[in-house]
Amino acid sequence: MSSSIIAPSILAADFANLQRDIEMVNSSEADWFHIDIMDGVFVPNISFGMPVLKAITKHAKKTVDVHLMIVDPDRYIKTFAALGSDILTVHYEACTHLHRTLQAIKSEGMKAGVALNPHTNINVLQDTIQDIDLVCLMSVNPGFGGQSFIENTYNKVKQLKAMIDEKGASTKIEIDGGVTSANAQKLKDAGADVLVAGSFVFKSKNPSDTIKELKGLTA
Repeated sequence: MSSSIIAPSILAADFANLQRDIEMVNSSEADWFHIDIMDGVFVPNISFGMPVLKAITKHAKKTVDVHLMIVDPDRYIKTFAALGSDILTVHYEACTHLHRTLQAIKSEGMKAGVALNPHTNINVLQDTIQDIDLVCLMSVNPGFGGQSFIENTYNKVKQLKAMIDEKGASTKIEIDGGVTSANAQKLKDAGADVLVAGSFVFKSKNPSDTIKELKGLTA
């Protein structure tokens, strides 16, 4: 079995040295860049806007996994495609017409992801799972980095994995929030494919070594 996809979360990078941190991810064993876009409405925080994403994608040499924590994401699907996003993830809680949103993302040539807040049951995806390339399970309450991991996540991963298998879908399961070397293996064993790590990577002494450690733990 292959090791987990490791996606360092750029929200935890040093914004004053963003290019340096992007180059570090490029040369590390990381697989994806995870980029959170927050609007201060859907979540109580504001993060990158379009110009910063444009600067990141200019230097990023790996898959760009963009996580929209914004209301009315449909307005910006074309923009995020033009900025070089490979995967575009919207929140279930922010989409009135999820199926339509997924089709719109795919029609722009991106993979379509759906994120679920900690309180949202995975059963809401029963009818769309076959149209979803990636489900991002929030393992902390979205909005701020550095929060502690919600233990119920393991159960959600197992339930989601069972649903994906039952429906014959090829959806990947991504875990976002509080991922460390202490829970990486357990998450993979539960059925997770992609691990997003922010503070754990960027606040460590040697981020490149920390990425390598996560990759090794889930090999």
